[in-house]
Amino acid sequence: MRITRLHQVAQRAEDLDRATAFYRDVLGLRHIASYDPPGLAFFDLGGTRLLLERNAPSSLIYLAATDIEEAVAALRSAGVEITSDPHTIFDDTEGTFGDPAEEWMAFFTDSEGNTVGLVERR
Repeated sequence: MRITRLHQVAQRAEDLDRATAFYRDVLGLRHIASYDPPGLAFFDLGGTRLLLERNAPSSLIYLAATDIEEAVAALRSAGVEITSDPHTIFDDTEGTFGDPAEEWMAFFTDSEGNTVGLVERR
């Protein structure tokens, strides 16, 4: 057996239409398809599928951002609750997780009450 990559992650969506609008219109993710019933919406995250599902448990997902301050400002302007402003979480000077960089994170609450992390490596 050989596992090669993350294929799909599910996130809870109490209101599928509201969640679809949030992830498509506010976060700018590419919406692939929705099936209702049974209450599923799929998005593309760079080759990994994000599934919004009524019966899924809440997950803590982390989304990569090229400019975390700009992303947080745009989310704030859209009325999204920022629960933690951008800050350094880890100084990866040895390059354990790729090129040597500082890892910055911020957190927000999506339309369904799930916490979502933003990550930028500088």
